[in-house]
Amino acid sequence: MKILNVTEKIDENKLEEIAKEIKNGKLCLFPTETVYGIGTNGLDEKAVEKIYKVKNRNRNNPINLLVSDFAMIEKITQNILPLEYKLMEAFFPGPFTIILNKKDIVPNIVAANSDFVGIRMPNGIIAKKLVELAGVPIAAPSANISGCLSGTNLNDIIDEFSESIDFAIDGGESKIGMESTIVRVVNNVPHILRPGSITPKQIMAISKKVVLEKPKNDLLPSSNLKHYQLNIPSCLIYYKDNQKIVNKIDEISNNFKNPVVICCTENSHFYTNKNVMSIASRNDLENYSKNLFSYLRKAASLHPDIILIEGVEEVELGIAIMNRLKNICNELYIEQN
Repeated sequence: MKILNVTEKIDENKLEEIAKEIKNGKLCLFPTETVYGIGTNGLDEKAVEKIYKVKNRNRNNPINLLVSDFAMIEKITQNILPLEYKLMEAFFPGPFTIILNKKDIVPNIVAANSDFVGIRMPNGIIAKKLVELAGVPIAAPSANISGCLSGTNLNDIIDEFSESIDFAIDGGESKIGMESTIVRVVNNVPHILRPGSITPKQIMAISKKVVLEKPKNDLLPSSNLKHYQLNIPSCLIYYKDNQKIVNKIDEISNNFKNPVVICCTENSHFYTNKNVMSIASRNDLENYSKNLFSYLRKAASLHPDIILIEGVEEVELGIAIMNRLKNICNELYIEQN
């Protein structure tokens, strides 16, 4: 694997070399503003097949395509609705994926043999530049072995792919740290198939109505509820009363020899005689989101017998955070609204 470090300076000539290799079907780890991705030519069936193989990804799990502009979108999709254009104009480039009708130019393997494909225009300078320089849409699922946590920096994932990837670009930490919001327009109403940092409130500003769906259909990448596995017992705890959160974590952790607690900064002093990881302030959900996957990896590296995680209120960005935590944790202690 050849590694290009762009944490301090971007060498566009070297990026162009990698982009040409991607177009020719090689695989590359690279940063986006959401999480790191594994990219290759999204119009090359054999290249996309290699992604499925190295990720050990189910062939029924479609892969989104990264694009650089609207001309590329119109080259690979068809019958785009006015509302779909409005949503793309509002949230592209950015952490937003929209499900559109694909043209035949998009291989069936990308769409898991459906008539639809997820389209995203990344805002991260490296990802956007790679697509521009490659001149083709890049198939780019998150950079993780299927079932494992997504990667938000190269160091967390490079060992998993050192023997199977041709190139890697080190761009430092992902800015957002969570996969994109995925939307499909049904009967002229946006349906959120996967929550992310583009929130229901933001989408309602465009459409006046939005439906938040449970992940249940084949159009959604990683629709399996247990997409992320820690292989360690884990509990998610959230109550409106903060003291109840602290009490429940103390109650559970006292039954284990080596618990790890991931909590908000404000609560870290409550947990004594435990490994405590302060992820962010309870009022700073952007940093909570950014740190989530990397903190979970760090917690697992301590070889605990249980990981206890404080949840957040399920509003706006908190919806996406809790979506990921519910998928990850074995047990849930959540106060229902």
